[in-house]
Amino acid sequence: MANNEKYDRRVMRLFDGYVHGQISRRQFLEGTARITASATAAAAILASLSPDYSLAQQVDPDDESITTSYKKYGSPKGAGVMNAYYARPSVIDHKLPAVIVIHENRGLNPYIEDVARRLAVAGFIAFAPDALTPLGGYPGNDDDGRTLQRERDRNEMIEDFLAAIEFVRDHPDCTGKIGTVGFCFGGEMSMRMAVLDSQLGAAVAYYGRHPDPADAPSVKAPLMLHHGELDERVNASWPAFENALKTAGANYLVYEYADANHGFHNDTTPRYDETAAETSWKRTTDFFAQHLDLGA
Repeated sequence: MANNEKYDRRVMRLFDGYVHGQISRRQFLEGTARITASATAAAAILASLSPDYSLAQQVDPDDESITTSYKKYGSPKGAGVMNAYYARPSVIDHKLPAVIVIHENRGLNPYIEDVARRLAVAGFIAFAPDALTPLGGYPGNDDDGRTLQRERDRNEMIEDFLAAIEFVRDHPDCTGKIGTVGFCFGGEMSMRMAVLDSQLGAAVAYYGRHPDPADAPSVKAPLMLHHGELDERVNASWPAFENALKTAGANYLVYEYADANHGFHNDTTPRYDETAAETSWKRTTDFFAQHLDLGA
């Protein structure tokens, strides 16, 4: 059962609008208070829907099977010098493919770092840039992170992620085969990387806003998309993009998870859906293993 089933779907739509900047905190609280008939209940719901990053520990940062560090890389067309979280298996006896992990609309938070560690445990090099680097990096909480990320130029951030791909592609431990995976804003950016980088080996997007259908012919990498059935905002743009992918002859897979909301993979919030998250992650790592030649 999804944790979010205990919340009114109208509340979840308001929360989605709040975390994506479409309505303010005050508007969320006022709208939720009208649904619950209680301002106190509305405040309690907002607190309960906020992430608890003590839960973002599927892989311990001190796990001896992996090595982690923070690295700097150059982004000449973007912000200049960027920071990223790097994770890989501790023992490397041959070069490995890599996956760029692209965060949500709030910077490199503990959940995204844990996702990178999960990829390292699965045998990949993982590299997770922090788009908030020019503004001091992820500030330690998501509300301030979202505010900071809205201050960044979108095209500069795109250049920062493209530069991350090039940095890892040239890394001595990497085979040169690169994939991308992203969540929400990161899902959109993962698909954007597939549009802009013709050498990309594979791209996975979790509930990301879809590209313009006119961009579909530029997608050369195999795509995998994960959608939540209840994610009305993101899903609305999928039919047009899918038709364009079909017309272009693109290689893609799409999965929709029953009764799952936007953000269903994030295990630090009540929107987490354990079945959808675990199923989609297995599909994701298998997809990367196939298309990035893990173990080759």
